[in-house]
Amino acid sequence: MLAAALYGKSELAIPTTNLIIAILIIQLIAIPGAYAISKLSATIGNMSALMICVIVWIGICFYGYIIPAKNITQFYILGSIIGFVMGGIQSLSRSTYSKLMPVTKDTASFFSFYDVTEKIGLVIGIFSFGFFTELTGSQRSSVLSVMAFFIIGLSLLIYAKVTQLKIQKTEPGNKIVAEQA
Repeated sequence: MLAAALYGKSELAIPTTNLIIAILIIQLIAIPGAYAISKLSATIGNMSALMICVIVWIGICFYGYIIPAKNITQFYILGSIIGFVMGGIQSLSRSTYSKLMPVTKDTASFFSFYDVTEKIGLVIGIFSFGFFTELTGSQRSSVLSVMAFFIIGLSLLIYAKVTQLKIQKTEPGNKIVAEQA
């Protein structure tokens, strides 16, 4: 989202007023997105819902890559999809993380670690976006580099889900915790 306004202005030639509207759309759509994805996770589980969200992010990156310049309507559509998924994936990832933490009174340390890794991910993502823009001269290729991170993340989630299923099969007592995550 941090690079979306820069991408809209530099690569798609979207006027500043429309960029501000798009950012507001992203923020407002995030609220119903959080509720909808919460209901999805209650139905299919957190890990599966996270995987769906990451697949949608991969689609968002591809859509952002192919979106034509100066098309404000498609930029608003892209912003709406970003907002919807962003609101849901942020709350869902925190929820999943809390379910995967060991039972402890020191949850603040675990969430501090979560916050630090989030900031590191932000730095790496923005750095790679800028690096590939500089390397190729186009922010469109930078969007594909961000998409690569989502593909890596999806692979890790699939690995975690497979591991979770193996644990469920070998330790039936963990079934409740595994189903919640």
